[in-house]
Order: sequence, then structure tokens, then C-alpha cells
Amino acid sequence: MSLKNLYLLGFIAGTVLPLSQFIPFLLEHGFNFPLFFEQLWINRISSFFGWDVFVSVAVILVFITAEGHRLSQTERWLCYIASVVVGGSAGLPLFLYLRERAK
Repeated sequence: MSLKNLYLLGFIAGTVLPLSQFIPFLLEHGFNFPLFFEQLWINRISSFFGWDVFVSVAVILVFITAEGHRLSQTERWLCYIASVVVGGSAGLPLFLYLRERAK
């Protein structure tokens, strides 16, 4: 399997798996962000993962900005959206896929 296809597979999995948990929450509670954050920080383990995601996404956004600018990548806005809406599990593999595709 090529690196490009591996990144595409990572983007698909990194989008579908998180959304498979988030969409049922939205259907049940709507955009209830206070409840979302209450459940995210409910214990130390979930807080660990919450902080990991926030820090990782911040670093990924910096990477996408710097590397995308260096490569003059015009589609990096898609990676910003994927990173913020879904998470780093979608944004980073999408960026890497687009970078490989441009080679």
C-alpha cells in the first residue's frame, strides 16, 4: 500500500471512528456544550485524553500552517476544518494525504 493511500485510510478511520461516538451524543443532547465538557472532564482518564486531543490539535494546526505555507498548499483550509470539527485524527492524515498527492 502506498503512503498516500495509507494516509487516506488514516483520514477515513480518523473521521469515522470519532464521529461514530459524537453524532449519537448530538442526536441525544444537541449542541449542549456544557454537558459535553462536563462529560469530557468527568474523571482523570477522560481528562487525560481531553488534554491530549487539545494539545495535539494545537500542534497539528501550527504544523499545517507552517508546512502548508512552505509547500504553498492551497487546500490546507480543509485540514483546519477537519482538525477543529473532528480532531487531529482527521486533520493530520488529511494534510499528509494532500501533501503526498501533490508530489
